[in-house]
Amino acid sequence: MLALDHIIIPAHNPKEAAEEFARKHSLRITKGGEHPHWGTYNYLAYFQNNAYIEWIGINDIEVAQQSTNPLIEQVVEALSNDIEHPVQYALRTDEMNQYMEHFDAMEFAYSEPFTGSRGRPDGSVLEWKMLFPICPTMNPLPFLIEWGDVPNIPTDPEVINKLSITSITDERKNVESFKKTFHLPTRAGSERIELQNSTIHLHVGHQLTFSIDEE
Repeated sequence: MLALDHIIIPAHNPKEAAEEFARKHSLRITKGGEHPHWGTYNYLAYFQNNAYIEWIGINDIEVAQQSTNPLIEQVVEALSNDIEHPVQYALRTDEMNQYMEHFDAMEFAYSEPFTGSRGRPDGSVLEWKMLFPICPTMNPLPFLIEWGDVPNIPTDPEVINKLSITSITDERKNVESFKKTFHLPTRAGSERIELQNSTIHLHVGHQLTFSIDEE
């Protein structure tokens, strides 16, 4: 079953954007890391339901503009238009190969998995893979992420906020296509998708938003 992994917010200054959000919601944030091969860096807010918010910015525009990673392309486009609100989110899986087989069976386009990594203060290295389903008739779909041997859990438990990202509201014109794409076992006509650790509400006419609350 899929889980919410993280929500992406482009920011011209990720540190300032994260700090402003943290003050408003009484949260703790932490510096993430740099991605030299994408020209980006981030700040993060972790939550107790094993999900987080990522404020991502660009520190090398030439590298970022040359990236073929769909997420980086989306971030570059957003910031070029001064968009600094949630634009994308990732769904966590440990069955990425099975999803590629599922997409192949559906004859559904997807990117080859993009790999990423960054070092952590304790010397460990986070590694991950991202898979982007592509559908020209739907606005950008959430992408799949699979973490390596080191889980993406802060080494300092005090960094984890005692709240959860309880739900996401996602604008979709074709709810059934969304559910079919991710092979989600939901009732026909239902706009509510239960993940392992959160809920997706699919609605027409809403921007991507999310709710933080105590569980």
